[in-house]
Amino acid sequence: MYIAGVQTVLPDHRYEQAEITEAFSRLTHCDEDLLKRFHAATGVQGRNLALPLADYAKLDSFARANDAYVEAALDLAEQAMRGALRKSGVRPEKIDHLVFCSTTGLATPSLDARLAQRVGLRPDVKRMPVFGLGCAAGASGLSRLYDYLRGWPDHVAMLVCVELCSLTIQRDDTSIANLVASGLFGDGAAAVVATGRGQGPEVVATRSRLYPGTEHLMGWDVGEHGFRIVLDAELTAFVEQALAGDIKCFLADYGLAPEQVATWICHPGGPKVIEKIVEVLGIAPRALDVTWCSLREHGNMSSVSVLHVLQETRGRSGAPAVLLALGPGFSAEQLLLHW
Repeated sequence: MYIAGVQTVLPDHRYEQAEITEAFSRLTHCDEDLLKRFHAATGVQGRNLALPLADYAKLDSFARANDAYVEAALDLAEQAMRGALRKSGVRPEKIDHLVFCSTTGLATPSLDARLAQRVGLRPDVKRMPVFGLGCAAGASGLSRLYDYLRGWPDHVAMLVCVELCSLTIQRDDTSIANLVASGLFGDGAAAVVATGRGQGPEVVATRSRLYPGTEHLMGWDVGEHGFRIVLDAELTAFVEQALAGDIKCFLADYGLAPEQVATWICHPGGPKVIEKIVEVLGIAPRALDVTWCSLREHGNMSSVSVLHVLQETRGRSGAPAVLLALGPGFSAEQLLLHW
């Protein structure tokens, strides 16, 4: 599979972290000094949000938040799709397969049905909407494009991810998980066009890893309040325990070791997770500079973030690269690329 075009799109409403901290404190009545400490610890300097800050006070129900999600998600995803098609030189009617990933809002028909019509995809396009993969969905979506194009190498496939994490705000949740999440997560959309034959970074192998009994580490508690964050403090320790061995086994199957990987395209899950990945793999800290930059400038945009890092990465021609993302399940998605 060849990656022909990647496009990330961010909402127009850009705020520095201090502005968001102050607004969240007013909205939730949380202690602002406490919030400042949690928000500063995320390493995020600013984020783009789906709505103007003043409008979040109007989201007094899950229904209103979800309505705002549908409206904003459609616009951002459409822009991302058009941008990826433009970069790839592929016309909309050439898309055979569309994978749509999102875990921050709900719609039936799924948004990909409306997006296909907005952008001008064929009526017989094969659609696969995916919910629930969270931060891993960008990488997992690429893996599913790879699977499809192995069977249909003359086809063209597209991945679209859109996450509006800010719209899941919980005013009455003063848990540490929610306070951290309110400073970490951002909004955005991304699209990828991939071909079975062509040019660009080539995906040569993928591997998925599901860790049984770890559902408590990350996810949503879904109820009348909407989406309430589940983010366990044990997550970083689990990354240290399990991830390095799995990545090393994956690479070894293709005759590689971590030190032979020229480019690392990692999801910016948060400072502690990024630091732990560097530590357990024994790679140079600067290997994840693009990941760190994405986190600082935009926060963790869930499934969108790893695609943003992919867009901003300039790999070494002919050298191996690894794309990695972690998500609910708990799960890991790994891809081996040749640039």
